[in-house]
Amino acid sequence: MIGLLQRAKQGRVLIDGESVAEIGTGLVVLVGVEKGDDRSRADRLLQRLLGYRVFPDQQGRMNLSLSEIAGGLLLVPQFTLAADTRKGMRPGFSTAAEPQLGKELFSYLSEQAADHHNQVACGVFGADMQVELINDGPVTFWLNS
Repeated sequence: MIGLLQRAKQGRVLIDGESVAEIGTGLVVLVGVEKGDDRSRADRLLQRLLGYRVFPDQQGRMNLSLSEIAGGLLLVPQFTLAADTRKGMRPGFSTAAEPQLGKELFSYLSEQAADHHNQVACGVFGADMQVELINDGPVTFWLNS
């Protein structure tokens, strides 16, 4: 599984102009599911998202995790992250999981996140979403589990 995490001052997901998910300070994470992914990879990705040290400590060093600052976690399904872009001028999606598996694993990740963290919001799998965020830094990392 792929998690493109962005440290954010705020983030939200809109569908048809209506806000369906929103956080304040925390992480906005675009989530891609690849062929071969399973629940253990989702568990590992969540562990990393909650523990990855990307927030500043008192000295301004990235030394604190999302769990330590009790920030928000906004998970957004992003099919295109699993694209194969190695050649040509058009992305291929042969490396992406089938939609049913993608939906299942995104739902599982979302449920596990809600069980392990207080502030979790989620986009909607398969929906046409607009994602707004104020990237803090900017700080962006690609995590692959």
